[in-house]
Amino acid sequence: MRHEHLYLVAYDIADPKRWRRVFRLMEGFGDWLQLSIFQCRLSTQRHAELIALLDGIIHHDDDHVILVDVGPADQVDPRVVSLGKAYALVEREPVIV
Repeated sequence: MRHEHLYLVAYDIADPKRWRRVFRLMEGFGDWLQLSIFQCRLSTQRHAELIALLDGIIHHDDDHVILVDVGPADQVDPRVVSLGKAYALVEREPVIV
């Protein structure tokens, strides 16, 4: 079993083209929560891969990305207050290659 952590990823990207690139990248790593916020279940390797890919897209003087480690994905029990649309915790799903 892979050791995964749950991350909240939020970003503020100054350029719309870069914002779309980051958004498309993030769709491959996690579930979209809000405009620029994703939740992701990531192994150490996938976490490093995501950081490297984001680092190649963003402009460090203009953009900002934060990754918040919520804890081990199988043990985390986040206390979330969600108004409006329902919040659902990311569940492990099979990956078909």
